[in-house]
Amino acid sequence: MKQLVLALDQGTTSSRAVVFDRAGKRLSMAQKEITQSYPRPGWVEHDPEEIWASQIGAAHEALARAGASRQDLAAVGIANQRETTIVWERSTGAPIYPAIVWQDRRTAPECEALKQSGRDEMLQRTTGLLADSYFSATKIAWILENVPGARTRAERRELAFGTVDSFLAWRLAKRHVIDVTNASRTLLFDIRRMDWSDELLGLFNIPRAMLPEVVPSSGTLGDCEEFGAPVAGMAGDQQAATFGQACFAPGNAKCTYGTGCFLLMNTGARPHTSERRLLSTVGWRLGSSKPVYAIEGSVFAAGAAVQWLRDGLGIIRTAEETATLAAGVDDTGGVFMVPAFTGLGAPHWDPFARGTLVGLTRGTTRAHIARAVLEAIAFQCRDVLDAMNLDCGTDLRELRVDGGAASNDFLMQFQADIVDVPVARASMPETTALGAAFLAGLATGVWSSEEELAAMSKADRVFEPTMDAGRRAELYDFWQRAVERSRGWASG
Repeated sequence: MKQLVLALDQGTTSSRAVVFDRAGKRLSMAQKEITQSYPRPGWVEHDPEEIWASQIGAAHEALARAGASRQDLAAVGIANQRETTIVWERSTGAPIYPAIVWQDRRTAPECEALKQSGRDEMLQRTTGLLADSYFSATKIAWILENVPGARTRAERRELAFGTVDSFLAWRLAKRHVIDVTNASRTLLFDIRRMDWSDELLGLFNIPRAMLPEVVPSSGTLGDCEEFGAPVAGMAGDQQAATFGQACFAPGNAKCTYGTGCFLLMNTGARPHTSERRLLSTVGWRLGSSKPVYAIEGSVFAAGAAVQWLRDGLGIIRTAEETATLAAGVDDTGGVFMVPAFTGLGAPHWDPFARGTLVGLTRGTTRAHIARAVLEAIAFQCRDVLDAMNLDCGTDLRELRVDGGAASNDFLMQFQADIVDVPVARASMPETTALGAAFLAGLATGVWSSEEELAAMSKADRVFEPTMDAGRRAELYDFWQRAVERSRGWASG
C-alpha cells in the first residue's frame, strides 16, 4: 500500500514541500524562496510563474531527499498563502498580471468607501469578513479595471480567477477549483449557504464565470501526472495549520508565527459572528460532512518585522540573533515598536496605520529595538486573544503555537507571560504542511480518523507564564498607547 504523502506549502516568502510517512513523521523537506515585489508604497506582488516553478522544484527536491518515487505516494496535499489573487488565461494558463499578495493595500480607499456606505454589516453577515483590502474581491476588481481588456475577456469566460491553491490545482490536476477555506477568504462567499454570493458578485462587479468550483478541503480532486498521485487535500495555510495542530474540538486555538501571526479558534458547526471585529471563517470540510468553522484574528507583521531588522535596518544578521539580543537586556528601556508596515489587522483593521517606534533615548541600543520587535509580536497576539475570549465568552486554557518564530524561546516565554496562559509549541514545526498532508491522507485512506491524527500531535515544550500581574498590566498599557500613536498615520 502507498503510505507516503507529499505536502506542498506555498507561502508568502517561500515554497516548501514536505514528505510525510504514515506515522506523521517528516521524512524530508525542501524550501525555495520567492521574490517579493513592491512596485509602489503599499503594493505587494509575486510572479505566479515563480510561485509555480519554486513549488514544483521544492517538491521534486523533497521527494529525492526522501528517496521516494511516484510508486510510494498515496496523495498530494496543498496549503497556500490565502487571499493572494491570480487571474490567468484559460486557454494557456498564463497569468495576465502579477499575483496581488494578501498584504497589498492598493484597494484600501475602495474598502473605506464600502465602510462609509454602510456595507460592512452585510459583508460580515454573509462572509464572516470585513471590508478590507486584505481579501480577494477588491484585488480581482482592480485587475479587471486596470488590465486592458480584462473585463471583456472575463465576461467571455476567457479568464479564470483563483487563490494560490486554485492556480496550483489548475496546473497539477487540470481542475479549476478552490477549497472551502480559501473560498471563505475572498469576500465573495456565503459561509452559511456554502456558495458564491450573487449579491456580492454584483457589488464588486465580478463575472461569476471567472470563479472556480468550490470543493471540500479533504477529497480527491483529480490525478496529478507530475507526481503520480491524486491531489486530495487543499486548505488555506492557517486552516491547514489548525488541522495539523489537531484543534478538532470547539475552544481549541492555535497561533502560527510566520510573515504575519494568525490565530484561529475552533467554534464548531456554526459560524460565530464577532462583535469585536474578528473574522468568521470556514475551518475545514471533510468530504460531504458538515463544515467546521473558526473565528480568526490576523496580525499582518510578525516575522516580517524581524526581516525588517535584518534587511531594512541591517542590525541583525539572522532572525535567531534576536533571541540572544533580547535576553541580553532586562527590558526594552521603554521602547515600543508597532510593526504596522502595511496597516493593522485584527482587531483594529486600520489600513492607514504605519510602523511606529516610540520611547527612543540616547541609551537605546539595537538589543532594545530587537527586544521591542519580539515583544510587539506577542502584544499583537494578546490583542487578538483578548477579543476572542470576550467574543466567545470563554477563557483560553492553552495556546498551541507553530511556525518559524515559534522556535524563538524568548518570544514564546514572553507570549505566555503577556497572555497569562501556557503556550504549547508543536513538536512538528511544519504543522501547515502536516495539516495539508492529514487532509489528503484522510481522503485516500492513509489515515482513518481525526482521533488517529490527534494521537500523532504532540508538544515539544510548554512555556508557563511567570510574569507578575502588575508588570503585565503596565506593559500592556504602554503597548496600547503606542498602538494609538500608529493609527491613521497614512490617511493624511
